[in-house]
Amino acid sequence: MAIILILGILYYNSLPDPLFNPSYSTILEDKNGTLIGAKIADDEQWRFPVSEEVPEKFKTAIIEFEDKNFESHLGVDPFAIARALKQNYEAGEVVSGASTLSMQVIRLAKENPDRTVWEKLKEMVQATRLEFSYSKDEILSLYAAHAPFGGNVVGLEVASWRYFGRIPADLSWAESVTLAVLPNSPALIHPGRNREALKAKRDRLLKRLMEEEQIDSLTYELSVLEPLPEQPLDLPNVAPHLVSKFYTGSEKGSRVKTSIENNLQIRINKIVDSHHEKLRSNGIQNAAVLVLDVNSGKVISYVGNTKGNSGKHGQSVDVISSPRSTGSILKPLLYMLKLNEGEMLPNSLVQDIPSKFTDYSPQNYNRSYDGAVPASEALSRSLNVPAVYMLLEFGVPKFHHYLNELGLSTITHDPEHYGLSLILGGAEATLWDITSVYGSLAYQLNNYSALKNDSDGYERVNFSSKLASDKHSENHSQRTVINPGALYSTFEAMLEVTRPEEDLHWRRFQNARKVAWKTGTSYGYRDGWAVGIAPEFVVGVWVGNADGEGRPELTGLKTAGPILFDVFDILPASSWFNEPIYEMEEILVCKKSGHRAGSGCPETVKESVPKSGLKTEVCPYHQIIHIDKKSGQRKNSSCADISDLETKSLFVLPPVQEWYYKKNHSEYRSLPELAAGCGEENKLAMRLIYPFNSSVIYVPKELDGEKGKAVFEIAHRNNGTKIFWHLNDEFLGETESFHQLALSPKPGKHTLVLVDEKGERLEHEFEVVSR
Repeated sequence: MAIILILGILYYNSLPDPLFNPSYSTILEDKNGTLIGAKIADDEQWRFPVSEEVPEKFKTAIIEFEDKNFESHLGVDPFAIARALKQNYEAGEVVSGASTLSMQVIRLAKENPDRTVWEKLKEMVQATRLEFSYSKDEILSLYAAHAPFGGNVVGLEVASWRYFGRIPADLSWAESVTLAVLPNSPALIHPGRNREALKAKRDRLLKRLMEEEQIDSLTYELSVLEPLPEQPLDLPNVAPHLVSKFYTGSEKGSRVKTSIENNLQIRINKIVDSHHEKLRSNGIQNAAVLVLDVNSGKVISYVGNTKGNSGKHGQSVDVISSPRSTGSILKPLLYMLKLNEGEMLPNSLVQDIPSKFTDYSPQNYNRSYDGAVPASEALSRSLNVPAVYMLLEFGVPKFHHYLNELGLSTITHDPEHYGLSLILGGAEATLWDITSVYGSLAYQLNNYSALKNDSDGYERVNFSSKLASDKHSENHSQRTVINPGALYSTFEAMLEVTRPEEDLHWRRFQNARKVAWKTGTSYGYRDGWAVGIAPEFVVGVWVGNADGEGRPELTGLKTAGPILFDVFDILPASSWFNEPIYEMEEILVCKKSGHRAGSGCPETVKESVPKSGLKTEVCPYHQIIHIDKKSGQRKNSSCADISDLETKSLFVLPPVQEWYYKKNHSEYRSLPELAAGCGEENKLAMRLIYPFNSSVIYVPKELDGEKGKAVFEIAHRNNGTKIFWHLNDEFLGETESFHQLALSPKPGKHTLVLVDEKGERLEHEFEVVSR
């Protein structure tokens, strides 16, 4: 009894545990199960993870060829053993092994041990045990996944791709039969020899299938005419950087079904390739594209870089997950947050003048200034100086906090580390983060009604860009809920961003797709960004060099923008966001300033603004003044009879803003001169533009070695006024209308004194340093 118990225990534990333990290839499939890429297994074998399904053609062929009684025996076929013994006896040598498919699975699991009688007996025992643990379909799947198919090709699925470029289910009878006979003699697949032997073996099995009425005679006749496969084919590789992402993660050696759409991925690859042909003529070698489905949060296309395997130009780098300088790509977030906080209205004026903040002097891309510009226009034109003033008002620490809340995981330093440069590329972000953040905002606007809770607020939402089914990659939770009105106004402003040349006239077409978009260009022309938002899709694009080399003309508009709109052109048609009318309020807005209209605003317009905008201040730029009807000068009751005065409301900007503003606004009228004897003017009419107060300047040498000059500039409210210039009490000269003077002061500290013809005095200290 004890012996029987021991034998039972040995039999129960006779199977290897685990049955198979090889290294598998990492394979990626698109959302429909189509192979999009793979990485070879650690042992340099192409071996795909086990597939549950074995196509009927291969199943029929392999059973006919290897194990006709597979469906009925219990792991060992007595009839096959008897037949093999007879054949071997008559031949005087081993010509038949009588191995069933179950026994072959055991042999494959044990990595083909020596063929001895003892080993054969163990295989028989283990094969019966296998039959008790696995179904016939499972046994067939194990065989198909681990059988050798020549060279380093292991398993039916990879063999089908390597030799025929298709999935096993799509193979013809001739192709299925070719693969069925290969594991028996895998060396026959060598393309340079054995062709006749392989074809003869295939055709014999096809004939047997016809005789067994598994195929008809016409199928047989057509099948024997099909050629054998030639050189092994490359596996699909439409998303190499995505494959590498999973190969280095916990999914290594597994089958990963992603959310990628194969056909879309292929088309976007072609778009990137086409643009790369043009870009590399300017030494621009790399580009990346990420496309998200807004409502599902899934990644539907992932192009991590341009093609190239040499490694010479960094094509192996997955740029989508690489931190790069943000340029202006964060400006819409600041605009949105200021609207959300009720700090401004969509078209509130923001100052745009030459400025210096401690040791930071931002400049607009075109080196010109507008004096004052509507916030929405500053965003659509990507003006740097207004953005810095907006950040100064909003606060760097608060903006830094919100960026982290929104999901920018690479902004890890303290706010003081970035300072005001945070809005102009002083920080780094990944294309993954940037695209995900804008995707989450689009999702919020699409679903704001569903997210609204009973407390008259909005529920927090987690938006995660997902690469694989049921798996989150780099989960970025959005913990900040943005008012839908602020979101809608931001996307509306982003519609006005100038499109690339080929799309300049998109508004003329009735069916033109609306895309809220923004570009970014980092310092030194190292990074070109573009992100585009529609209710259904978000597209993120980066262009540049992986090694950080800057190139002329490498701007977001010229490099990333065209790629972005080419991608949108092949995406399914999209709609536009519904205006969240219950989160907007129609109010009177000052036409000149874009602020809430006050009692002094003579021209007003009705605008639909976010409800948070009701907290903003009324227009600060209109002044009530009294003008003498005859002289046109400003007077008051202390120096004129009230009956002689006309009361007006005048739009008045501070002197420096006014100086630049009226260059582009011929309708602008400066504040009239105050008549003598009517009191002192409280506000200075004169402001220094350059150099900045208490500034340190460097006067460079000219090319010929002579000392150069620095151009000092003054803004005065009254254009025709004369200004007298003095440096260190020495009179330099006078200017009228255009108040600029080129000076070449010696190194050291200096005092500049300016006096206008009305006696107004402006004093400024600065220091000149030499190098």
